[in-house]
Amino acid sequence: MGDTGDLSSVPRQDPEPTPMPRIALYALIVCLLAVAAAVISFVQGSWLGIVWVLLAGLSSNMTWYYVKRGRAAGQDRSVTG
Repeated sequence: MGDTGDLSSVPRQDPEPTPMPRIALYALIVCLLAVAAAVISFVQGSWLGIVWVLLAGLSSNMTWYYVKRGRAAGQDRSVTG
């Protein structure tokens, strides 16, 4: 009926956040370089910048995916460990 005081089902929270996975960092760098290349291409009047924008979008999605995957793996480690 009431609270039994059992805290084993409550997930532990780590005091320090998990570091960003290395592949997410690489994808972020690619995203920033692709945005810079797109800006330079459009400033020069080249339509090739569209390809750079698409690459920036893809690498941005990869960055979010690997960051979320890394956080989920860190939470799984803290719950089981």
